[in-house]
Amino acid sequence: MTTLERTAEYTVTFRRDVAVLTKDDQVLLGLADRAGYRLRGVGAPMLAALEQVRAGLHTEEELAAEHPQSPVATVLTKVEPFLATGFRLRGERVAVLERTGVTGLRPELPELAGAWLRLGKFSLLRRRGGELVVESPLSKYRAVLLDAALAGAVAALAVARPTSEVDTEWWPVLAALAGAAFLDVGADGEFPVDSDDVLRQWDVHDLYFHSRSRIGRTDEAFGGRFPYVGDIEPLPAVAPAPEGPRTELFRPSFDAVRAADHGLQETIEARQSIRTYGEDPITVEQLGEFLYRTARVRGTYGPRPEARMPYEGSSRPYPCGGAGYELELYVTVRRCAGLEPGIYHYDAGEHVLRLINTESQARDELLRVATLSTGGQAVPDVLVTMTSRFQRLSWKYQSIAYAVTLKHAGALYQTMYLVATAMGLAGCGLGSGDADAAASAFGLDYLKESSVGEFILGSAPAELPAPVSGDGAQDWRGELDPGWQAEALAARRR
Repeated sequence: MTTLERTAEYTVTFRRDVAVLTKDDQVLLGLADRAGYRLRGVGAPMLAALEQVRAGLHTEEELAAEHPQSPVATVLTKVEPFLATGFRLRGERVAVLERTGVTGLRPELPELAGAWLRLGKFSLLRRRGGELVVESPLSKYRAVLLDAALAGAVAALAVARPTSEVDTEWWPVLAALAGAAFLDVGADGEFPVDSDDVLRQWDVHDLYFHSRSRIGRTDEAFGGRFPYVGDIEPLPAVAPAPEGPRTELFRPSFDAVRAADHGLQETIEARQSIRTYGEDPITVEQLGEFLYRTARVRGTYGPRPEARMPYEGSSRPYPCGGAGYELELYVTVRRCAGLEPGIYHYDAGEHVLRLINTESQARDELLRVATLSTGGQAVPDVLVTMTSRFQRLSWKYQSIAYAVTLKHAGALYQTMYLVATAMGLAGCGLGSGDADAAASAFGLDYLKESSVGEFILGSAPAELPAPVSGDGAQDWRGELDPGWQAEALAARRR
């Protein structure tokens, strides 16, 4: 066996998800989410060449040499979006490198002789279908590892090592993986990526989430595709209320709210994160008005299949993609005049609270985590926890469902901030929470519904916090009309 036969070689092949259909003298190439391509007048030699491309065991030069009377190079150029780079070793295909973004068929290859290799910080090995793949948010490629020994060689690079310690038969594959940003390349045990201040500040899950929930570096099914229509029933627009004693909540009149509210811009300017409370607690009437103005169900409608909405939607005060409204609210009460301490579910459809948990330990744990999230500045009087009924969104959206629910949580945060400000209450959004503790306290299945946001609420203190500028703070640098905030806060104090 020659040295060449003992070293992996580059071949031309189709992507793993390409369907190749032949009928008479026509060939149809199909790829999910992309237009198909039809080849007409394809003779027997060209059909044989395309079958060899599907097998992925020939180089383009070998295909042209075997079929000299067929326009192999021309046809391959026409079907280039459907192609990938294969790797063969000892007559077997051992790996495939596919593009996930707009880039060349194969990356620029680094020189491995004398170099060190290491599995990249952002590289993820996972099962995709029945195959092992390597992906990275730094890359516009995906590597499919078809050989167990190759997978072991890649996994072994979790520990940096010189290429002299790596079987040379894998060098062509590893060079491609390095060129595609799955492997770090260095010298003498040092890697330039370790001094990259930008990459050092990215966490793996954050960058992976970013790359997979935006178009550009993913070729997975994306957007509102309704993958489960006819297979799984969508969740209802309004979640079924849990069992528990009901507390009817106050419903404000629109005229009274309009007469009491300040203007929009004044409310925006006066908005603050307030983590201290007044001597008297928030009242159940105020809590009812707050929930009514931020999260009640105005009404439901649909399904409307003719408008690409094969599910029931609802309307609520804050914006939501596709009228999905997957967010639910749970209210943990420590101190509220007219309402007993406990954990409640807010039924947005009927505007009532239902007591679902009276255990002080569960309540105290949620409040403890909320206190930690404020840096120990506040023990919340009322904690409003936002949960997501995840499948309400993933029934419609692919790749972006969780990103969409976080956008909705942000929209609800702002709505809560503005309503709390308009009502003269102390409100503050929190940056983190314990989803496991919340699921346990609320009696939820973590994978079906768990927390994605928290907001604390109480009565306003006698003295509101000073604005960000402070009084004569030496590090304050005023830019565009900072006086608007001062005027708005002065009006609120009056």
